[in-house]
Amino acid sequence: MMQKLPYYMVYPMPFVYDDERIEERDMEYMKSLYPDAAKRILPYIEEECDRLEYQCSMIYDEYPDQLQLRMMCKRICENVKKHEKFWMECEYPEMSSHSERELEENSAVKDTGKIRGQERPLGPMRQDWLQNLVEVMLYQELLRRRREGRRRGRRIY
Repeated sequence: MMQKLPYYMVYPMPFVYDDERIEERDMEYMKSLYPDAAKRILPYIEEECDRLEYQCSMIYDEYPDQLQLRMMCKRICENVKKHEKFWMECEYPEMSSHSERELEENSAVKDTGKIRGQERPLGPMRQDWLQNLVEVMLYQELLRRRREGRRRGRRIY
């Protein structure tokens, strides 16, 4: 006669996939906390990653090529500037277009960081804020997708 086992002995690990679900829920929650600018940029980053998500893609290389990653960032920035042009000019007018004179004024006050009595980011930071934000968000998205690939058994070369 077969002896009956208690439930916990029959199914020793009933919540194997809960960790993945919890991590995914945490990631979605953290994305909901992003500032408005980052929330508007995120779909462009996800679209670019979706386009490159195929077997043996460069995003799954052990050491992805920096030039390719920078080119991805540049494409994303161009898409954001093209499709979100109105938003960029309305919300961040001082960052969307600079005259050479303004840039010279900014470089002249590098030490203090004050321009016309206001505290502002210095020259290069003001110009590259979109590029820097896209780069950080892209690397985070690539890391997330690489982790998912490992979990699914996709080999990262």
